[in-house]
Amino acid sequence: MTPPNEQRPVQPSLRHSRTGSGLMKHAHILLRPDPTRTVIRPFAPDYPDQFRSKGRPRAREIADRVLSLAPSDLRAEFGVVQASLDERHRDVEALLLRRYDEIAPQLELRYPASHDQRCLIGAYFCEEYAFEAAALFNPSAVVAPGQAGEGKGGIRFIMSLRGIGEGHVSSVTFRTGLWSPQGDVVVDPPSPSAIPPVIEAAPAPDGTVRLRCDGSRDISETVLFPILPRQRQGIEDLRLVRFTDDDGSNTYYGTYTAFSGAEARPELLSTSDFHSFGMHPLTGGAAQSKGMALFPRRIDGRFAMLGRQDNESIWFHQSKDLFRWEGGGKLLSPRFPWEFVQLGNCGSPIEIEEGWLILTHGVGAVRNYCIGACLTDREDPSKVLARTPRPIVEPSPDERDGYVPNVVYSCGGIVHDRTLLLPFGVADNFATLATVSLDRLLADMT
Repeated sequence: MTPPNEQRPVQPSLRHSRTGSGLMKHAHILLRPDPTRTVIRPFAPDYPDQFRSKGRPRAREIADRVLSLAPSDLRAEFGVVQASLDERHRDVEALLLRRYDEIAPQLELRYPASHDQRCLIGAYFCEEYAFEAAALFNPSAVVAPGQAGEGKGGIRFIMSLRGIGEGHVSSVTFRTGLWSPQGDVVVDPPSPSAIPPVIEAAPAPDGTVRLRCDGSRDISETVLFPILPRQRQGIEDLRLVRFTDDDGSNTYYGTYTAFSGAEARPELLSTSDFHSFGMHPLTGGAAQSKGMALFPRRIDGRFAMLGRQDNESIWFHQSKDLFRWEGGGKLLSPRFPWEFVQLGNCGSPIEIEEGWLILTHGVGAVRNYCIGACLTDREDPSKVLARTPRPIVEPSPDERDGYVPNVVYSCGGIVHDRTLLLPFGVADNFATLATVSLDRLLADMT
């Protein structure tokens, strides 16, 4: 077994699948959870409800203790904190000062705090969070912006992954990679630093929030952890897509599930550079369930989306409003034994010459999750042309165990030069990748 913090970003050889239809070539890349990757996030200790009205705010009590330190003790304590955080984070002082500014209104200090006092008070209201300590899985991939020498030097791609940390809280993290003309896949080692998101302004009336990751030098440093009550327990299963509008402009969108701990709701992420983001709630009768995935362009002037509104079948929806979804109808229902319990999408549809390639997940006996595919009409995506009668990826005997056993799952792949690159999670634990030629995949459909 690979140690939990070991990545394998080297150029891999490929192995043929030993399970499913035997179509896929699996890369010897294992992206495993790494507890050494941490991000600094807000920490807000408070009293239980019955004690909050009986004295001063707890934040004020903590700050007063810091302010009571002698200058030498203050410098020594701040030096210890700074040395610890400097090992894994950049611009620590700026981050601590920003955190101090966020909580300063609660403190009601009678006189201005010194630079070191503000930094140390800020540190008491922060925590290091290992956002992928427990699991790293359910990836999606998109072609990266600004391709240079496309087709000559290979395709650069961006991959999102779901990381799980303390409290089973889900965050979004990213990797970059290269898919060479020879078919080799390399995933770049992630930066040792991780940058927390900063809210640019208060949420808009429609609930939209604008975020930026200040100081992020590499996409792998960008981490999106829950920042709003509606996301308190997680930002789950981001399905990335590069959307091309009618005027030729490109925007990266991603549907995800915001989980409050009691309610799961679909939302939409938007970005052009993977450093600044918009988080948009989705509304309407159809925006009530997990697993929604946006088509990469408008169809007949309207946005199109896949969903799983009945928790059993894949549905097709269209809307003039990107953020509001109503109605829709069933596109694909369980038909084969490996999908008798449930069908859902594995990311946004991919447009190919023959139509729309839709990657699916099926749930079968003993709650086994497998991956399949179907093809729908290019002009009328509600018309199914063919589907795989067998899984193209399923749990293998030596890679079936993990936090949730017997599961393989993807949130989206990419196609280039008539080949599909499919990243997928295994056992809700780690992630890997596989490839297959479109010709072989389509020939396997009925």
